[in-house]
Amino acid sequence: MSISQRQTASGRPLRVAPAWVGAARPVSTDDDHLLPVREAVWIWSVRRYARVALWALPMSALLLGWSGLGVATPPGPLVVRLAAGWCSTIAMIALAALLAGARTRRPAVAGLLIGLAGATVLLPVSALPAGVAPDGSPLAGDQVHTAAVAGAAVLGAGWLLQGWAVFRSRLVNPADGVLLMLAAVSIGAGSYAIQPFPTIGALLLLAAGMGLAWTGNRLIPPA
Repeated sequence: MSISQRQTASGRPLRVAPAWVGAARPVSTDDDHLLPVREAVWIWSVRRYARVALWALPMSALLLGWSGLGVATPPGPLVVRLAAGWCSTIAMIALAALLAGARTRRPAVAGLLIGLAGATVLLPVSALPAGVAPDGSPLAGDQVHTAAVAGAAVLGAGWLLQGWAVFRSRLVNPADGVLLMLAAVSIGAGSYAIQPFPTIGALLLLAAGMGLAWTGNRLIPPA
């Protein structure tokens, strides 16, 4: 295992395992399925994506905060919430990609999968008024509300896992992981929490997103 000159946010050296990106190995019949190191350049594309797409997290926080204020916007509050969810999904994928080589990659991937499951449940019912079920749905109006609350809770659990992965990764500032876990509580409550709880959660998510995007762009070298 080689140690590069770059350091993590905690001041420790950033360790890079050559075998993880397909380091050169002796030629043998048993290792024919392994890719040579020149074919592992895809990792640079992943790092470029993670570095740029992390800015979707503060954008999602701004949109969530704007929709929570109840200010009339020309597209309508539904469009703003859908845009916030889209940016949030991009940010979850980018964060999992950023932590792909860290020791907390498993919680990060688990948080991504759980968050996507929650977004899948929450998205179909986000456009419905309270107490209204879609035509042909086996769910009643109150059951649709319960499904929306459950989807928001599952989405918040996914962000909670990703915040824990950030906190324990030693790759970025652990304070951003704490802020992300605190914001996950507000995300799990969704739009059903009383004010100013959603606004505070959006501010926490904005602080965590700005810190992650800034630190990720500073620590990850450009390809």
